[in-house]
Amino acid sequence: MKTARLILIALVTLIVPACLHAQKPGSHILGFMTDFDVKDDAIGICKAVMTSVDPAVKIIDITHQSTPYDIAEGARFLAGSAPYFPADAVFVVVIDPTVGSSRKAIIAKSARGQYFVLPDNGLITLLDQQPGNKIVAAREITEPAWMIGSKLSSTFHGRDIFSPAGAHLTRGENWINAGPALDVAKLVRLDIPMPTLGTSGIRTTVLGLDGPFGNLILNLPSDLFAKLGYTIGDTVSATIDNKPYKLPFVKTFSDVPVGSPLFYIDSRGRLAASINQRSFADQYHVTPGMKVLILPKP
Repeated sequence: MKTARLILIALVTLIVPACLHAQKPGSHILGFMTDFDVKDDAIGICKAVMTSVDPAVKIIDITHQSTPYDIAEGARFLAGSAPYFPADAVFVVVIDPTVGSSRKAIIAKSARGQYFVLPDNGLITLLDQQPGNKIVAAREITEPAWMIGSKLSSTFHGRDIFSPAGAHLTRGENWINAGPALDVAKLVRLDIPMPTLGTSGIRTTVLGLDGPFGNLILNLPSDLFAKLGYTIGDTVSATIDNKPYKLPFVKTFSDVPVGSPLFYIDSRGRLAASINQRSFADQYHVTPGMKVLILPKP
């Protein structure tokens, strides 16, 4: 009996630590976004790297046609898509105009539990402004075992660093093994002004354009816009790049005649401006970053 107890204790001593350090089940869901386009082999190569690390990975393409080098647009797409993914999803985002420089390759973790594998260049800016997706921790990717190997290129970190690191996460590996912790407050953020409410109205900016349609996406959540008192059917007074506009506030494009302008709440919950079946941006020569003032309801 004594011998049996000793054997049992020895087995427990060996098995329990192994269980504690075992790989946890991975989510296998990976959102993939780049500015690579699909004209060459880059996307296929990245996916091949991911599946070699995690054969069970389920890759969801967000877009690979983000405007080249446009980090602000990438930040908008990431913040717009992340809420629709599972809470344990992993994202690999490669919009990286300074690839090969001193910028860090990082993993950022949100309060919701999602992981974002990307360059530290401001892609987290709008994501970090969402209460549920606020970045709460981050690590730099420095561990070679989380990369493609020793032969790293200076120009294709999407293949060599971000893709394998993302797949290590989807298969359930502990992210602390990827590299050292970073101070979240010191991560790079873009200078995208937050909308401000004052006596003169709400001051904000044109955050971006809606795909090929030329709609203006304003950095103005619908709940803040509502504080000005407007309801559906009202005429909204505004200035865009110091030019005055008076547009009807409606539910959808077809609520006004073809060729007529409108304000509406877009599918991501922001105030937007459009022309029914026309491009607002082209007709009025509006570009992202221009200043906007929405006046209070009279």
